[in-house]
Amino acid sequence: MPSKGIILYVEDNSDNRNLVRRVLEAEGYAVTEAKDAAQALELLETERIDLILMDINMPDMDGYALTAKIKSMPKFKKLPILAVTANVMRGDRERSLEAGCDGYIQKPIDIDTISQQIDRFLTRNMNG
Repeated sequence: MPSKGIILYVEDNSDNRNLVRRVLEAEGYAVTEAKDAAQALELLETERIDLILMDINMPDMDGYALTAKIKSMPKFKKLPILAVTANVMRGDRERSLEAGCDGYIQKPIDIDTISQQIDRFLTRNMNG
């Protein structure tokens, strides 16, 4: 059992998934990956997840819609979801938060600070 928590990374780009998985596993997290919304929803039903990193720009169902769908389910209402996106124009952060995301991480991901960002949300969720 990992000491820091289980992260679900929903991302359609395999290179991005591999990089983030390697960084987070080195920091003590377990990382489960989903390449699309359908796979993410399936994993949520079968795995214990402590936090979701949500890519916003995905085919089929984007991260905004998937976040809203997950947060509409009572058992996942308090599950922290962090938007991970290259959308950095005015209003993009607000749109992520309005969809139900609890936080926002810009791409390219800063591998030196992502662990601290995740720690903040996990600690807040476990204590709150």
